[in-house]
Amino acid sequence: MSIKIKKILNKKNKLKIICLTAYSKNFAEEVDKYADITLVGDSLGSVLYNYNSTKKVTLTNMIDHSKSVRMGVKKSLMVVDMPYNTYKSNSSALKNARKIIKETKCDAVKLEGGKKIISQINHLIKNKISVMGHLGLLPQTAKGKFKSKGKTEKEKKQLINDALLLQTSGVFAIVLECIKASTAKQITKYLKIPTIGIGSSVHCDGQVLVTDDLIGLNVTNIRFVKKFINFRKYINQGLKRFTTEVKLKKYPSKKHSY
Repeated sequence: MSIKIKKILNKKNKLKIICLTAYSKNFAEEVDKYADITLVGDSLGSVLYNYNSTKKVTLTNMIDHSKSVRMGVKKSLMVVDMPYNTYKSNSSALKNARKIIKETKCDAVKLEGGKKIISQINHLIKNKISVMGHLGLLPQTAKGKFKSKGKTEKEKKQLINDALLLQTSGVFAIVLECIKASTAKQITKYLKIPTIGIGSSVHCDGQVLVTDDLIGLNVTNIRFVKKFINFRKYINQGLKRFTTEVKLKKYPSKKHSY
């Protein structure tokens, strides 16, 4: 177990864990200043490529963006999502996880699911690959409109069992996405490893948001997203000043010319 992962585990019940996404070096450099975990999420499919599903994100997409992110990450733990269809079997999971780690130098990979993919997760961990789990809403396999989870007793029981199963397998943390607050609280209480919430209440050990969402660069009306700043406003100010100075022949001045 790496020192960085030990630091994440040690925050359980002590300090809130900050997890933020990054898809490029420039964003990663800024995210790394604040994040305990920098996640190269397959959310890049909708954020950068306007895909209507993360199922369209390829292994090549993830590796290319992760290589860029790696150049900007210095202190945080770097985790990369394994995209849809890359861990259908034990052998494909190991082959693709090794490829991701070898080419991107990331610290861990994240897989979506519980009991259905526990064999693959066990296989990865047995082969010394660090894994982050993901339960609740699973964008890679969700059908139809996204719905929150853990509202019925059946869902609640299944989520708790899956969480305990993942913990036994050796994952170092679990993302809980869009899980009812009381259920997320119970899961977090039962587990010895940290939970990272997204739309799953303040009761989780940490929180993750898509960076583009929280800075207002990506326009979305998802319930759990809070826009902490309107970055588009500052982009527009810069572009407007550039346009004005070019038209007035103020730019480029002698200082900015050869």
